[in-house]
Amino acid sequence: MVLLVLKVTEISFARSFFRAKTEKTLNAKPYCAPLPPEKPKDDNLPHDIQCEVCGFKFIPYNSSRYIAVGKHNYGKFHYYNGGAIISDTAIVDGLQLRIPVPIDTEHDAVTLENGYPSRVEPTKPADAQPSTQSDVRKPVYVTIAEQLPNIMHEVTIFKRQDEGNNRYDMISIELDDNAQLLPPSATKPSRRMEFYGDSVTCGERCEALCYEGQADPDEDLSGYSNSWYSYASITSRNLNAQAHLVAQGGASLIDGIGWFHAPHYLGMESIWDRSTYNPEFGEPQPWDFTRYTPHVVVVALGQNDSHPRDFMALDYDGAEAQHWRARYLDFVHALREKYPKALIVLTTTIVRHDAAWDRAIGEVCDKLRAEGEFHVKHFLYSRNGCGTDGHPRVPEDEQMAAELTAYLASFGPDLWQ
Repeated sequence: MVLLVLKVTEISFARSFFRAKTEKTLNAKPYCAPLPPEKPKDDNLPHDIQCEVCGFKFIPYNSSRYIAVGKHNYGKFHYYNGGAIISDTAIVDGLQLRIPVPIDTEHDAVTLENGYPSRVEPTKPADAQPSTQSDVRKPVYVTIAEQLPNIMHEVTIFKRQDEGNNRYDMISIELDDNAQLLPPSATKPSRRMEFYGDSVTCGERCEALCYEGQADPDEDLSGYSNSWYSYASITSRNLNAQAHLVAQGGASLIDGIGWFHAPHYLGMESIWDRSTYNPEFGEPQPWDFTRYTPHVVVVALGQNDSHPRDFMALDYDGAEAQHWRARYLDFVHALREKYPKALIVLTTTIVRHDAAWDRAIGEVCDKLRAEGEFHVKHFLYSRNGCGTDGHPRVPEDEQMAAELTAYLASFGPDLWQ
């Protein structure tokens, strides 16, 4: 049996904020990993280390006993006869399993109102100190797999949604007493990609297959979100590349507009260089760009900047539109400073939007060429801006991925050098 151990401290689905923590289940002490934790010194340390604070063993972040991909802080992953990583979906021997997290309304700091979780302050003992507030919350055990035959198995655990929808700080995995954690059978791909985008890049609502080519219904479809089937993830698998999805549903390019974190809207300019960015979860943490250098960067932004006013369509030469194009240019310059050799692809998606946004991106690309920047490209899908009135569903994500894969493959193997 493989058990996922969560300790839920905050969750909300209205504008989707979620926080989860874990603590050791074998005694009453709260989880002791430091935040921010220390960076391990050995890139391939295979041995278990005893925590100097709690005495339990942990596996270093970059141990060779598992593969971790994506933006995440360095940390100590405690375990009980196993390893640790974070997510809410698992692939066991090739079969994808959605892992529902049960909500204990007495201890998990959530309340179910009209069937939807909302954040509340948890009940705590009258004499509880602030530092021990988490002690009133009980761990939640979620079964990933059970009754498996006594053979070798491969498990991939990944996160379905963006940080605006949910965030896990820590998690542990428990194995049966007679089971052991083996080194991964494969290594990380040497090719590396990075995507900056919004809900489409997140794979939001992509599993609502009955609404292919249609607008989203009024009902909450957050449960149909799955980053594994976003065009970005599919493209990276097509090309056998690692992928960092720096994406947030509702995110614009610039702050103050878009849909994310109303009424104080946050854009990608407040997200892109941080490992955690949602102020609901505390002080944002900076990302160390030396940890990951992509060969290809895909920027798919602009569709949400039309809210609350579609200024690019209404007044293309106006001050607001010119300001946006200047900020977009600044963003590409910032990416180039971090990644001097990467191919940067500027695009949007097939979600319906005014063509003025793609025109604006093309204009930025022209300015970059005039500056002598020839490794930034403007890419349009065959149904760019007119493919669907709602979020792309899996078949549409697959079509986008096929087109983007073919485009990137056209650069040849030197792209990945």
